[in-house]
Amino acid sequence: IAQESEDNKQIEKAFAQIINDCIIDDIDPYIMPMFDIEYVFLQLRGKSVGEKITLNVLCPDDNETRVDVEVDLDQVGIQQTKDHTNVIELAEGINLVMRYPNLGDMQGFTGEGEMKSIFEMIKRCVHEIHNGETVHHRIDMSEKELDDFIDSMSTTNFENVGKFFETMPKLLHVVEVKNPKTKKKNEIV
Repeated sequence: IAQESEDNKQIEKAFAQIINDCIIDDIDPYIMPMFDIEYVFLQLRGKSVGEKITLNVLCPDDNETRVDVEVDLDQVGIQQTKDHTNVIELAEGINLVMRYPNLGDMQGFTGEGEMKSIFEMIKRCVHEIHNGETVHHRIDMSEKELDDFIDSMSTTNFENVGKFFETMPKLLHVVEVKNPKTKKKNEIV
């Protein structure tokens, strides 16, 4: 029902409610990283409806043939690249420590390249700024101070922040499908 409404706030609340209602442990879905939320939700779906699902996917070798592929949800996991770090060196002695986006951070974020939306996500995920021995905690910074700090970042700094988001853990699964027309095997993420 929440998905049909296309209201992101309603979808967010539904995710949180399902996790709260189905998990015995006292967890707060609003502070869990999104990849953990997705994993928990996928596991709940697997236990409630079944671990195997059938997806209809498009073969990438011809971009027209569709095939059914069975996915075992127990085989889907969180993947992280080896060079990932949440500490971003901005300059000699100045480091930005990021936290992973959570359910609350996703509100209003479209992810479609809108600069204001991207800057907001960066601001939401700043955890600390280390300047030599001095540590500035996000909670102690005003919005203006954080805006000014982000505005002062170089293009290289933004690229490194982008790398944090690109390489952060993600819920991924690779399936191999064979195109019945071309007989070629394809991997689909």
